[in-house]
Amino acid sequence: MRSAFGLVLVLGLGLAGFAVYMVKGYIDEQEMLRAMERAQVAEQVPTVEIVAINKPLPYGSTLTPDDVQLVQYAEPYLPEGVFRTIEEVFPRGAEAPRVLTRAMENLEPILAAKVTAPGENAGILSLLSPNMSAFAIRVDVASGVSGLLRPGNIVDVYWSGRMDDQTGIGSTKEVTQLIQPNMRIIAIDQNTDTSFDTGTIARTVTVEGTRNQVAALTLAQTTGNLFLALVGTSADAIALDESNGPIVIDQNTLLGIEEVAPVVEEVAPEVVEEKVCTTRVRRGADVIEMEIPCTN
Repeated sequence: MRSAFGLVLVLGLGLAGFAVYMVKGYIDEQEMLRAMERAQVAEQVPTVEIVAINKPLPYGSTLTPDDVQLVQYAEPYLPEGVFRTIEEVFPRGAEAPRVLTRAMENLEPILAAKVTAPGENAGILSLLSPNMSAFAIRVDVASGVSGLLRPGNIVDVYWSGRMDDQTGIGSTKEVTQLIQPNMRIIAIDQNTDTSFDTGTIARTVTVEGTRNQVAALTLAQTTGNLFLALVGTSADAIALDESNGPIVIDQNTLLGIEEVAPVVEEVAPEVVEEKVCTTRVRRGADVIEMEIPCTN
C-alpha cells in the first residue's frame, strides 16, 4: 500500500513539473511574439492620407472630384505641394475644376505644380513664374537644336551677327556671343505639354524671362541671328562661370589667329610757303621790283 502511494506521488509530481514546464514555455513564446510585434510597430513608417488621381489622365485634362481619391503615403517622404483633402483640391467644388499641366498616371499624387489654380486654363499664364514674361524666338532646324527641345528644358541663347572690330578704321567682323544663359522653355510653337515628344521642327520657341531679358532678346533678334543650345539639368551644368568675362567668339579666335594692330604711318605736315606778290616799277633807266599786297 505504501509503495503504491509513493508511486502515485512521484507520478503526480512528474506530471505537475511537466505541466509547469509547458506553461512556462508557452508564456515565454507569447512574450517573444509580443516583443517582436512591438519592434515591428516601432519600425513602421507613419502614413497620412493625400489626394491622388484614380486613373491615367493626359496633359490638359480637366480634373474633377470624380477623378481623385485619398491614398496612404509615407509621411516622412511627402513631396512638396501635396493636397491632404479633396476640399483643398476643389475649394469651390465642381464649379471650379483644375486642369493638368502634365500627364499623370493612376494613383499618382496630385501636386500644386502639376495642376492649375481652380477654374484656370492650362495656358501660358499658368506656367509663368511671378513677375516673368514670355518671349517667342524664331528658330529653324539648326537654331532650334533639330527639333529636340521640349517645354521645361533649359537653354542658352547665343547671338551671331556683325559688329565693329574696334580698330577705328570703320571695318566690321562676325561675332557670336552668349547673351542670355539658362532660360527656361515654356512652349514649343503653341504646345506647352512637357511630355510632348513628336520631334517636329518648331518655328518658334517661347522662353521665360525678365523684362530686361525680353528687351535684350528683342534687340538681338532684330540685329542678328539667335541660336539655342540645350543645357543639362544638373547644378554643375546650369552654373555659369563668367570669371574670365563674357563668352564671345569671333573668326580670329575661332581659327587661333592673333590680331595685329594696324600700323598707322605718320605723315609730316606739308609746309606751305608764304606767297609773295611783287611788281616792277621803272625809275628812269632802272627797273625796280617792289613787293605789293597779294589780291588773290
